[in-house]
Amino acid sequence: QAFLAQGVSLFFLTCTFQGVAMAQAADAMLTAVSRLGLGLGAAAMIPSLCLFDVDGGQRVVMMNMLSGVEDKVRGEGTHFKVPWLMQPKYYNIRTRPKLIQTTTGTKDLQMVTIHVRMLFKPEETGLPKIHTSLGEDYDERVLPSVANEVMKATIAQYNAEQLLTHREQVSKEIREAIVARASQFSILMDDIAITHLTYGKEFARAIEEKQVAQQDAERQKFIVMRSEQERQATVIRSEGEAEAAKMISQALKEHGSGLIEVRRIDAAKDIAENLSKSPNVMYLPNGQQMLLNMAGGARQQA
Repeated sequence: QAFLAQGVSLFFLTCTFQGVAMAQAADAMLTAVSRLGLGLGAAAMIPSLCLFDVDGGQRVVMMNMLSGVEDKVRGEGTHFKVPWLMQPKYYNIRTRPKLIQTTTGTKDLQMVTIHVRMLFKPEETGLPKIHTSLGEDYDERVLPSVANEVMKATIAQYNAEQLLTHREQVSKEIREAIVARASQFSILMDDIAITHLTYGKEFARAIEEKQVAQQDAERQKFIVMRSEQERQATVIRSEGEAEAAKMISQALKEHGSGLIEVRRIDAAKDIAENLSKSPNVMYLPNGQQMLLNMAGGARQQA
């Protein structure tokens, strides 16, 4: 019995030692797996922390927490950065539109509302300067003030009427001035155009009245010209009639009254034909001069 008890005790002791060894092995394996997982997780976080992408139409200005804004501008592609030490600032370099509207006075003190559309983009080499002095909203800080100043200064040099007749020249001056001013802030202008030009109600009414007066003047000029043409036509017609009468008188002197008799016969034929077709004429009045006395009316008068 004592031998059996010792065997049972030895068996239990052996099982206990084996369980402890297995637990220690499992713990070591789990520790190794956790360390491997942490290493893989850290390795997976490296690209997101140390790499950044720049898409097409974008540029990056790097902000270094130790030295400040770097002069190098990053283009499209994947670039390296030091986490928490280097911070990328993205800028759009595509051409973008901006509409500026202002109301100002002309040289003759007429109020004009002008709309100017600008296509702009930042200069790549000037992005560090833009980020340092203006910030990411550089267009809102610079373009409205520059455009308003240029437009007011240019419009004040012209009368209200000249803005219509010299619109191309006005647009050219505004474009050149805005391009020159924007270049001082490293902003490039691809195109600048006047889209709308609106006058005040008083000036629009004055233009309408002037157009009406011009139309009336043109109408009166036409009436005068027509009267002159009618006068000339009357003179020419009178001269023609006088010449015809002169020729008839000359013919009568040379050939007698035969021409008058022929004209009388033609007139009598026309009158008789008209009377015969009229349903209202039933008889010929007695004693009336109807030019039907073809036989000797002219001789009796003679």
